[in-house]
Amino acid sequence: MGGRLWQVVPVIDTNQPTEPASMKTVLLAGFEPFGGEALNPSALAMSALAGRQITGRRVATLVLPCIFGKSLALLRREIQRLRPELVICTGQAGGRACLSVERVAINIADASLPDNAGNRPVDQPVVRGGPAAYFSTLPIKTIVASWQSAGLPGAVSHSAGTFVCNHIFYGLMRTLARNPNVRGGFIHVPYLPDQARRMAKGTPSLPLDQIVRGLEIAIASSLPPAKTGT
Repeated sequence: MGGRLWQVVPVIDTNQPTEPASMKTVLLAGFEPFGGEALNPSALAMSALAGRQITGRRVATLVLPCIFGKSLALLRREIQRLRPELVICTGQAGGRACLSVERVAINIADASLPDNAGNRPVDQPVVRGGPAAYFSTLPIKTIVASWQSAGLPGAVSHSAGTFVCNHIFYGLMRTLARNPNVRGGFIHVPYLPDQARRMAKGTPSLPLDQIVRGLEIAIASSLPPAKTGT
């Protein structure tokens, strides 16, 4: 794999107006490119959504390294720092034709290729002694219905794989199990058209603007209406 060009830091939009100090936060995370790809649509979506206000909440975004262990440590640090009301992690699922909200994370790391640090665990637990699985606490069926109502392709997925996406999903839900008032989960997104053109003929893709719109809808569908002052 060639040298890594991505710096893994929170994405901050300094052009957004200052929000009230009482405004709650949504944490949205994506991943840097991996497997020799130059792009990752989940990372590009973070740049598009940084600093947005959705349903009266500020969206904070984070691009994670595609590395077992390190990615989860960074995510936990941001959760502790921001204390968000909602956490949604996202990642690329090449070959899928639609937005996929994941139902369940499993306690297995079984990599078919090395991560971006060369790690390739085989049949290893994400957390030794941890539960076999954690379920998403997102309203997965509501999200899918909202996508479809907006004309976006979407479905519930029953497998987040066994690579870094599942690793971060499992670690997220284990972290949030200690705070049941915070919802969380994982959404996979397809390749971008520019990526799909370099793949086999017929490889599915989704434009970035539709991915961004789908994530906006997922956030709004997962939050109660913002409280307003009297």
